[in-house]
Amino acid sequence: MKALFIGGTGNISTAITRRLSTLPHWEVYLLNRGNRNSMLPNHIKTITADIDDEETVKKAIKDLDFDCVCDFIVMRPEQIERDYRLFKGKTRQYMFISSASAYQKPVGNYLITESTPLANPFWEYSRQKQACEELLMRLYREEHFPVTIIRPSHTYDERKVPLAVKGHKGSFQVLKRMKEGKPVIIQGDGTGLWTMTHNSDFAIAFTGLMANQHAIGEAFHITSDETLTWNQIYQSIANALGVPLKPYYVASEFLAAVDHYDLRGSLLGDKSNSVVFDNTKVKRLVPEFIATKRFDIGIRETIQYIFSHPECQIEDPEFDNWCDKIIATQEQAKQNVLSQ
Repeated sequence: MKALFIGGTGNISTAITRRLSTLPHWEVYLLNRGNRNSMLPNHIKTITADIDDEETVKKAIKDLDFDCVCDFIVMRPEQIERDYRLFKGKTRQYMFISSASAYQKPVGNYLITESTPLANPFWEYSRQKQACEELLMRLYREEHFPVTIIRPSHTYDERKVPLAVKGHKGSFQVLKRMKEGKPVIIQGDGTGLWTMTHNSDFAIAFTGLMANQHAIGEAFHITSDETLTWNQIYQSIANALGVPLKPYYVASEFLAAVDHYDLRGSLLGDKSNSVVFDNTKVKRLVPEFIATKRFDIGIRETIQYIFSHPECQIEDPEFDNWCDKIIATQEQAKQNVLSQ
């Protein structure tokens, strides 16, 4: 069987590519610009092209047909329309990476199933993913385009520590603050429920849905079954670093009002909501899927990787100063109230 991945070297897709390369019945093609292909298994076939260059891609795949095409980098409906033009009649399954953040916010029920409504007024990213889903389901109903929708939640790998409050340059500055003994900002009071999923676990469920006829016309989220509070998440990170955790709690609404980091979307539209995912649907189709990478173990592996790879240690002084300013401002507000 032949699979085409558009992208294929990102957080989620790298693990899927690696797993699929070990399965003897799959022939894997990657279509991307070739910037990170050196990290891939040797026998992966590559097509070097920019997916936005539609005519070049059309020529590159003209003699190829696929059992599964997955575009890992689609963000907007017009990109779905492009993929439809390119792959209609050339694939038995088109897999779209949506987002669990598209589920209704504020949550109506903490337990999330695939039938939970899609409605997120806080985050444009989530609304664009929802619009892509709606377009794809119309193409499935009206044009018989063989769609499967996948909704990841917070999925991480060895290169990045998953956090809620971070800057544009990633999470490393938060690790640096922890190691320097500085307080780190946690939204709310840290008791909100959240789920972290290692990409190697995600890949098991995803590959089980590939070329699976029962997945056509359906949507699935894929997450771990381990539910943690944000306090537990940050404590696991501090434990992996071997330092005490110094949490500093700030209301999500305040952070969203004064940030430069799109925290309104990522907090109010996602991570400040307590959610627990019911993975019954994907397990029915992929019974071998069991998420076995516990977060406290996975995050130790991630931190070991980051501190042994200098290219992952990207400092962010602007975010560091912003954190200090938020903390100082809230402390001053406390003193102002107490002094009255």
